Amino acid sequence: MSELLPRIPDSWDKDLTYQAHGTLSECVIRELEPVGQYYLAHARRKLHNYSFLVDERTLAENEVVDVDEADYEEEEEETPELLKRDPKDWKEQDHYAVLGLSKSRWRATEDDIRRAHRKKVLKHHPDKKASSGNTNDDSFFKCIQKAYEILTDPIKRRQYDSIDPLIDDSVPKTKGDFFQIYGPVFEREARFSNKTPVPMLGDMNSTLAEVETFYDFWYNFDSWRSFEYFDKEDADSTEKYVLRKMNHSVQ
Repeated sequence: MSELLPRIPDSWDKDLTYQAHGTLSECVIRELEPVGQYYLAHARRKLHNYSFLVDERTLAENEVVDVDEADYEEEEEETPELLKRDPKDWKEQDHYAVLGLSKSRWRATEDDIRRAHRKKVLKHHPDKKASSGNTNDDSFFKCIQKAYEILTDPIKRRQYDSIDPLIDDSVPKTKGDFFQIYGPVFEREARFSNKTPVPMLGDMNSTLAEVETFYDFWYNFDSWRSFEYFDKEDADSTEKYVLRKMNHSVQ
């Protein structure tokens, strides 16, 4: 794809305003090959003449083919506040709670997430709600799809897990058994380690070698935790983005 440069205005005087800082490189013709999940999604919509919403529904229906109804036995309660969430504020939603995994959170496996998603789709698919006489409101369905997108993408899930609002970052200030008080803190932070296995605090019976290994590991702790989830600007609310950045820098 090429574009012509705009016409030089008649008022421009090369002797007064021209200053060369370098030269243009030669043009290079390259072949571009469309790849990636977003291109495939675009091609799928074009091929079937689907809208974005119809495409999402079709993909969701394919996910629920092998759902076992017994999976509903331990389903988490859905609060009215959760069901009324605005899908536009997806950055503010608890993705685990939306899928009914608020207790498992970062411990949830990929299979747990897929099964939870299937259950939610089976229950909240707009077509199913409409057939049962309910208002065909797909807002919460969109929240479900966004949560599934985030939690099944390894990079996006790590970004969300890094800022999970239910993460306990507090350090105990109580007196008592040092190992019982601070052992859980190291266990909690161990999940952010790029290196495994992670040596734990141990106890009074730990050997000198175990103690040295523990201190050497944690003094050079290599963490994958980041705060990129906040850094991505939300086009719907620039003000929210700026406030989050300010609050985060203060912390």
